[in-house]
Amino acid sequence: MNQEFNVWKIRQDFPMLRQLMHGRPFVYLDSAATAQKPQIVINTISDFYTTCYATVNRSVYDFASKASAHYNIVRQKVKRFLNAAYVEEIIFTKSTTESLNLVAHCLSKLCLQPGDEVLISEMEHHSNIVPWYMCCREKGAYLKVIPVNESGELIFEEFQKLLSDKTKIVSIVHMSNVLGTVNPIAEIVKEAHAKGAKVVVDGAQSAPHMLIDVQNLGVDFYAFSAHKMYGPTGLGILYGKRSLLEIMPPYQGGGDMVDEVAFDKITYQEPPLKFEAGTPMIAEVMGLGAALDYIEAIDQKLIATWEKDLLEYTTQRLVQIKGLKIIGISQQKGPILSFSIVGFHPLDLATLLGLRGIAIRTGHLCAQPILKRYHLSSLLRISLAFYNTFEEIDLFIHALKEALLLLKPEISY
Repeated sequence: MNQEFNVWKIRQDFPMLRQLMHGRPFVYLDSAATAQKPQIVINTISDFYTTCYATVNRSVYDFASKASAHYNIVRQKVKRFLNAAYVEEIIFTKSTTESLNLVAHCLSKLCLQPGDEVLISEMEHHSNIVPWYMCCREKGAYLKVIPVNESGELIFEEFQKLLSDKTKIVSIVHMSNVLGTVNPIAEIVKEAHAKGAKVVVDGAQSAPHMLIDVQNLGVDFYAFSAHKMYGPTGLGILYGKRSLLEIMPPYQGGGDMVDEVAFDKITYQEPPLKFEAGTPMIAEVMGLGAALDYIEAIDQKLIATWEKDLLEYTTQRLVQIKGLKIIGISQQKGPILSFSIVGFHPLDLATLLGLRGIAIRTGHLCAQPILKRYHLSSLLRISLAFYNTFEEIDLFIHALKEALLLLKPEISY
């Protein structure tokens, strides 16, 4: 157990963690869906609206200039967080979903022809399936799927077999939102680039829990969301290599993304503005800056160690429950545990847990193909963050056993 990490001090920074639910302590085990917010993020957004609200990169009056300066500093913070080579490689969107749609739409126009192929994996979130399906249908290209083994790991040999000169794009999740599996991105990039394919990575689950270095990974695009990073909702971040962003067509048209507009000719701004049409998510960007500062102050290595310890402890407790099966048991795994219990419907258990103050996720987790791989239509999922404690895991296990006994009192748990 990590002795340097003061989780109780950290928890004081998160006001939602002091709440009660149904008269019980609120145990939040759903951070893969959205993370709770530290007070500094809430205050930063509130302070912006109450003391410095103005639009950015347009006007020259004092508040607008101050807002613009703060806004542009956050883009620099994201560049540093990802170790991007250029600040122009950081694009603000509405979500990881929009980022992936942006890349699919613009990159397919650039490099997809009839008969070409796009590779994705069996463990993808719907947001990394549907956009590519739509693009392939439109372009007459083929969507190929890399299978997953019983442990929830990408079958790398099958990826290598599928990869060919027809492969133009590989779009892959870094950390699965269902399995917790962490995919070998650097190795995937090396293989894909050898065939001339571009690599897009869904980093929504990995960015909050791992040190991300886009230059070391070699990826062409990397997408994640502010709200899973302890920041606000409504903001996504897309990294793209400058050389590709410069030649890709715009995604949307409107203000900010244009250089000159006439009825017979329009020229566009350079990246990132070319991909940021309209008034941006200013307050949300300010909140993201505060969230990145907060994470950096704690130290991501300490965060990763604490979450690893929590994951190991939770796994040990869960496997002792009769009939329980964890879906996804890769050795390379983030703090996500999805499971089913023979004879119990996930919705029933999640409802009873909620009445006991325990917040977890149930359903198909926006990843129906991977559930079908395991012959399931619904799962229970707990997802951990650095503000969770071992005591909360004990409360969760106790509540789960109570729920099981309530539904089937004839069975001993």
